[in-house]
Amino acid sequence: MKKSLVTAMSIVSLLWVIFIIDLIIPVNFTSFGILPRSSEGIKGILFAPFLHLNLAHIMSNTMPLLILLTGLFWFYERIAWRVLALSIIIGNGLVWILGRSLVHVGASGVIFSLVSFFILSAVFKKNLKSLILGLFVFFMYGGIIWGVLPGQAGISWEGHLFGFIAGGILAYFFRDVEV
Repeated sequence: MKKSLVTAMSIVSLLWVIFIIDLIIPVNFTSFGILPRSSEGIKGILFAPFLHLNLAHIMSNTMPLLILLTGLFWFYERIAWRVLALSIIIGNGLVWILGRSLVHVGASGVIFSLVSFFILSAVFKKNLKSLILGLFVFFMYGGIIWGVLPGQAGISWEGHLFGFIAGGILAYFFRDVEV
């Protein structure tokens, strides 16, 4: 558990360090976000989860990301880095291909991917441990599923939707990995 928490805290701390550097240095880091269907915006597939627009944005992602990453590295230690990397690549790749033509940034796509991964892993694995874990995540974060729908100005619902889809794909792909 301690190693999982330290790993999750390190990742979340990195987001905060980048956010603080972005505040201090007069460089617009959001230019490293996803700009769909543009060669300039393809780099955002990797960088977007590490970038946040403002304090409220990064704060809203901090606790869910910390909790979900801790769970990922604790219960899925063998595949955690692959799940995290593929969540970013698949989810943000879909945003780059299908998203609205505006800059998409933030870690919420990863959050949606991890929520989906935990919940759908319970469905695909059909064992008690993954079921309990999936139910816990559902009760904690199931309400965010409404975030995959368009409607809130300034929110990348595409990042949420495609992150959720990425997590489902990964839950299916890694369905035979023991919890």
